[in-house]
Amino acid sequence: MAIIAFWSDEKRETGQTLSMVALTTYMAIKHNYRILNVSTNFKDQTLENCYWTTEREEPHANRITQEKTLAVGIQSGIEGLVKIIKSNKTTPNIVSNYSKVIFNDRLDVLEAPKTRAYSEYLEYAKIYPEILNIANRNYDLVFVDVSKNMDEEEANRILEIADVIIINITQKLQIIDKINELREENSFFKNNNVLLNIGRYDKFSKYNVKNISRYLRMKQDILTVPYNTLFFEGCSEGKVVEFFLRLRNADEGDRNQTFIQEVSRMTKTLIYKLQELQIKM
Repeated sequence: MAIIAFWSDEKRETGQTLSMVALTTYMAIKHNYRILNVSTNFKDQTLENCYWTTEREEPHANRITQEKTLAVGIQSGIEGLVKIIKSNKTTPNIVSNYSKVIFNDRLDVLEAPKTRAYSEYLEYAKIYPEILNIANRNYDLVFVDVSKNMDEEEANRILEIADVIIINITQKLQIIDKINELREENSFFKNNNVLLNIGRYDKFSKYNVKNISRYLRMKQDILTVPYNTLFFEGCSEGKVVEFFLRLRNADEGDRNQTFIQEVSRMTKTLIYKLQELQIKM
């Protein structure tokens, strides 16, 4: 059981949310883990839109998985969950009761707050560490997409309880320099549980994995989620599950093979890192 935080120091788009979606969806299909995806976004349905569209109440993938009954009588999602936690009526599976099923017993999604009021969102944000700790007792892996809209203090509380932190960057010199400064100024980001990921990766950029690793003097591999048209279209249409299912048996000549190979490499790296950290405990 572990908490994995996807985080970025950048306000601009880094591919953070979609990188987490790619990793967790692939893992749910290929491995026997019980996974929860947690969205902490404000007025942003990027993660949710990968699995279902707003016109449909239930996840798109429920047509190929068993239906799940949500908690009855009060609000679903984070709003209803927070009410239960504040009332001290939690149970071991309380988070799953307020999440939506993507793959039965494999992958659930806890949606972001639906509020449009930022002050109300900040109140929900304070509860996320407790939610993650509760979920961590019931899921093998809890992934959290740490929103850029969250207060730094609340984001740091999530990073502090995370077993692994995946920092997301883009292939721009200014951002690479910023990460270098962050690692030099804050020893927290030098810890052994920190991984670096490039979302929307372009292998033809001069800021490729090899050159960035050399520039940052990093010994560990930098992860990537390559830009893939079909993947990004699937994410915007609520069809990311179908995208991965279609590619389960893709041959070496398939144009999506590089994308799948890199997501597979990310999966193996994360599993190895979790095992490594477990041994050192």
